[in-house]
Amino acid sequence: MDYRGRKAHSLENQHLQIIVTVEGGHLAAIVDKASGVNPLWSPIWPSIEPSSYDPSKHPQYGLNSESKLLAGILGHNLCMDIFGGPSDEEAAAGLTVHGEASVLPYDIKVSADTLTQTSVFPVAQLGFVRTIRLAAGARTLDITEIVENLSSADRPIAWTQHVTLGPPFLEKGKTEFRTSATRSKVIETDFTGGKGYMKIGAEFDWPNVPAPDGKFVDMRTFTKLPVSGAFSTHLMDPKREQAHFTAWSPTHHLALTYRWKQSDFPWLGIWEENYSRTSPPWNGKSLTRGMEFGVSPFPESRRAMIDRKSLFGAPGYRWIPAKSKVTVHYAAALEPATSVNAVGHSPC
Repeated sequence: MDYRGRKAHSLENQHLQIIVTVEGGHLAAIVDKASGVNPLWSPIWPSIEPSSYDPSKHPQYGLNSESKLLAGILGHNLCMDIFGGPSDEEAAAGLTVHGEASVLPYDIKVSADTLTQTSVFPVAQLGFVRTIRLAAGARTLDITEIVENLSSADRPIAWTQHVTLGPPFLEKGKTEFRTSATRSKVIETDFTGGKGYMKIGAEFDWPNVPAPDGKFVDMRTFTKLPVSGAFSTHLMDPKREQAHFTAWSPTHHLALTYRWKQSDFPWLGIWEENYSRTSPPWNGKSLTRGMEFGVSPFPESRRAMIDRKSLFGAPGYRWIPAKSKVTVHYAAALEPATSVNAVGHSPC
């Protein structure tokens, strides 16, 4: 099928339609068929295949290591085996922000209720298989990922599910969030150009983040500031086997929930872009909130990730043993809800 000018495959039942792109393997849309609402982010700029990106022909996407990713990014993308930017040397060698997993092609097969994505990441020397099952009558996607280390050496890797929400589901001052977060920290650098509303490097307990003026901001409701940006990381409750986040739209009465094992993905990074980035392709016109669960607390280079080692006593990356496979399971559900607390989780 064609989705926003991209090669893609669809999986659907009577309630939901799931769309996955061939290139980048992005879970581009989870559409509620009754309302037509997709809570995942579709950038305002035209989407092109990563393989067709040429910096000399496509300056509208910027001219840096993020541009190839941004040219094709949609919805939920996989960050592997880095979460964040490459080093200068890696960028010169062609590695993009968040790694090759978000720009390479996938072999996709669809059966009655299952979509399977398969790819090999040659730089990372990893094999990857993702299986998405949507049973008849269900509103939940059951997702399994298998990562295989193809090399003869143990590997430390980043592995993050970069779930990004956007309009019309995401609305200023309206969309609400709940998660099983505990200790939290604001990123240690100002990447907003002075437009951030969080105190740089502040440590805090979810959901009240310190602001530069000494006050606190409740992160459970999306900001209503005219312009802002932010990134904070949140340790999922180690006392709970299951971790989750829920995003709820009071306008559409829909809730999107992701659930996963805390031991698989101990961190939830929350990224916000509220009309703050003025360089191409953002041009001061994008509204997003990323709910990015993974094995690393912050988007940073491979060296910085390894040097950090851990935060709040929790590891900051995951080891994949030589010639071995690691399997994780998680789920995503999109369902009607009259309030954020009517989704089946205790308030948090």
